[in-house]
Amino acid sequence: MRAVTIKDIPGQERPAADALVLGTAPDPVPAPDEVVVEVAAAGVNRADLLQRQGLYPVPRGGSPIMGLEVSGTIASVGPEVSGWSVGERVCALLTGGGYAERVAVPAGQLLPVPEGLDLVEAAALPETVCTVWSNVFMLAALRPGETLLVHGGASGIGTTAIQLGKAVGATVAVTAGSPEKLQRCGELGADILINYRTEDFPERVREETGGAGADVVLDIIGAKYLERNIEALNFGGRLVVIGMQGGRVAELDLSKLLMKRAVVAATSLRSRPPEEKAAIVAAVREHVWPLIADGRLKPVVSRTFPLAEAAGAHALLERGEAVGKVLLTV
Repeated sequence: MRAVTIKDIPGQERPAADALVLGTAPDPVPAPDEVVVEVAAAGVNRADLLQRQGLYPVPRGGSPIMGLEVSGTIASVGPEVSGWSVGERVCALLTGGGYAERVAVPAGQLLPVPEGLDLVEAAALPETVCTVWSNVFMLAALRPGETLLVHGGASGIGTTAIQLGKAVGATVAVTAGSPEKLQRCGELGADILINYRTEDFPERVREETGGAGADVVLDIIGAKYLERNIEALNFGGRLVVIGMQGGRVAELDLSKLLMKRAVVAATSLRSRPPEEKAAIVAAVREHVWPLIADGRLKPVVSRTFPLAEAAGAHALLERGEAVGKVLLTV
């Protein structure tokens, strides 16, 4: 089968986007509890950029091919799989392997393509929706009437978090780096729009909430924002860190955390065992799929690229020009 591979370019210690080429890989064979999906489209995520550069190791047993989510049709089914049939339209959460014509997936990580969405659009859902639901709702327990602060509001994670936050009755604040991106966040339902280049987000959040602050913060930045995220939290607030775009190491005054009775958590979706991913996928199907059916959540797709142009997709994401998801089509 065809798959995206990384060619060796002399002098590049960290392979750049132009190292991605279309090559070949062995066809996947399903384990007893897996299905093979004929891929229609694959989502491009920042984790893929890190993996390309050698900064995000593949979990044990995972495919070395990049790609953490796909959509497509089931091509074959393992003997222990029930409830899925050849030919069904699905999208799937992966540990890797999505940048290819076919991929093997544990059956517990499959989702049906929601009614009303085309097959390509569905590839924008699994990674972002599972990340947001597991962190903002299953872990941080966002409740109606609370305030959710989302960093990177125009990203795939951000555009999903805005819509889910509004769907459950929360006030949603976002940060982004341009008026254009903030405008799009507002169109998706965000209530508080903060330009992180020109505004102090803790001050603005407190101002907009009558001095209270955010009840939940979803952070993709990491070390650079740690102290200010604590400043932005309400009493009893929950900070969930899911990225390290702003560094890995920071100091924290624990007295501020204690005084606010706040919680700091950090999670990674990719490294979770299959049974945990299956539980998240089941919760998403129960709670989020109805929101897609009634129009309260829709994937935001910035641009699609053919599989052979994966380098262009990575370059676009690295330039920070995308609003929502970037997809590869097969």
